[in-house]
Amino acid sequence: MTINEIQDELISDFELFDEWESKYEYIIDLGKQFPPLEEQYKTEDNIIKGCQSRVWLNAYMDGDLLKFEADSDAIIVRGLVSMLVKVLSGHTPKEIASADLYFMERVGLHQHLAQTRSNGLASMLKQMKAYGVAFQAKSFNTVN
Repeated sequence: MTINEIQDELISDFELFDEWESKYEYIIDLGKQFPPLEEQYKTEDNIIKGCQSRVWLNAYMDGDLLKFEADSDAIIVRGLVSMLVKVLSGHTPKEIASADLYFMERVGLHQHLAQTRSNGLASMLKQMKAYGVAFQAKSFNTVN
């Protein structure tokens, strides 16, 4: 699936809930179902700066695709980062770097999250896109 198809699927999932309380519960459930990050990747280098909670992000190439693994010590943040991983992981660095993520606005995350959570979500996205740029440059340099 493309990044936009995955975003559209997430938007559809959120449309199943009328109340924001139910949407929060859904995000928490996503966090509970999200596989934990192996301890070896919970390092200072993998912590995302700008998040109120601790969030670790591990990025690696699998063939031509950039993959992400993540974790957080806060369950709702685990749910939020799980959505970003679902949308972006498994695509090329170029697709990730140039992705227009609209699902967060469409489901109303920015309006319903606390400012600190919203800022943390933006930091997570910024770091993932930065990895896309870095891995794109790295693969470009190995080709040339």
